[in-house]
Amino acid sequence: MNSNTISNGILKAIGIILGIALILYFLYQIQSVIGYVAIAAVISLIGRPIVLFLERRLKFKNTIAVIVTMLVLLSLFIGLVGLFIPLVVKQGQNLSLLDIDLLQENIENLYIEILKYFDLHKIDVEQSLKDSNLLSKINFAMIPNFLNSVLSGLGSFSIGLFSVLFISFFFLKDSRLFENGILTFIPANKESRWKNSSTKIKDLLSRYFVGLIFQILILFIIYTIGLLIIGVENPIVIAFLCALLNLIPYVGPLIGAALMLTLTMTSNLGESFSDVILPKTFWVFIVFMIGQLIDNFGSQPVIFSKSVKSHPLEIFLVILITGILFGIIGLIIAVPAYTAIKVILKEFLAENKIVKKLTKGL
Repeated sequence: MNSNTISNGILKAIGIILGIALILYFLYQIQSVIGYVAIAAVISLIGRPIVLFLERRLKFKNTIAVIVTMLVLLSLFIGLVGLFIPLVVKQGQNLSLLDIDLLQENIENLYIEILKYFDLHKIDVEQSLKDSNLLSKINFAMIPNFLNSVLSGLGSFSIGLFSVLFISFFFLKDSRLFENGILTFIPANKESRWKNSSTKIKDLLSRYFVGLIFQILILFIIYTIGLLIIGVENPIVIAFLCALLNLIPYVGPLIGAALMLTLTMTSNLGESFSDVILPKTFWVFIVFMIGQLIDNFGSQPVIFSKSVKSHPLEIFLVILITGILFGIIGLIIAVPAYTAIKVILKEFLAENKIVKKLTKGL
């Protein structure tokens, strides 16, 4: 091996590294666009069964079926916005005009009630509050500032919404648009296998995302009915947020529980802790547990077995590993990514013993 060969190899390696670095930098710069494409892909998978129904059963033309599907999905989105935005805006107005000193005083009173309830009133509570300066360190003025930042982000949200709708339309209109782009990088002798796996992936993921929608809807109904019976303020908003957080496996329900209990307690500031706040919080926790039991032993097994055709233990391990490696994003994309990988492995490595075991149900 002469010096020219070595130098050419080094230059080639450097060129490859620089090329990869430039590609990663480019992807980082357009991460928002990648996010729009990913969201549009999910929407197209959710809308795909509707398009197929309109084309096969009602004999709609492709373009008309896609337009009707987009209108249905957009109507559902507008309906949710129309349902929740007025309530959120009302709360935002209340917080923006909030007397910060009054809020701090109410929270201090709640703190005192808790200490008294647990027989800690032997301590001079007022003096301990003054000595610790615990509540004085909390910047309550951050609440209106946070709301202002949310409002300033609405402009960016509108641009993102238009981009997602535009991309989703063409993904639904030409379901092979994304697939044809990938075929550019697939060898000619492997194209048929890729097409088969792509169709299978779209079918499985469509069922999975539709199943998730039903999962959220079931939790939303359970939470809403329970919170209405208990008499919690803004039960629809709280129920929807907690049901939506359930999309994040394992971590989401914990965040939802904390959110539900916190909003319940803070909505009753100034009331007696032992007579009002504690009993109401206890019953809210019972409602949350009922919803989780129905979800864990009813909804989730059906979704995993019927849609992605994977064992619940298998899914648990995959979610756990991806969560450790990639955090919250890993928890969310674990099941769709794992399903896609299984289908591709079955198509290209069907004779492998391990692949046979993993893809037995596909």
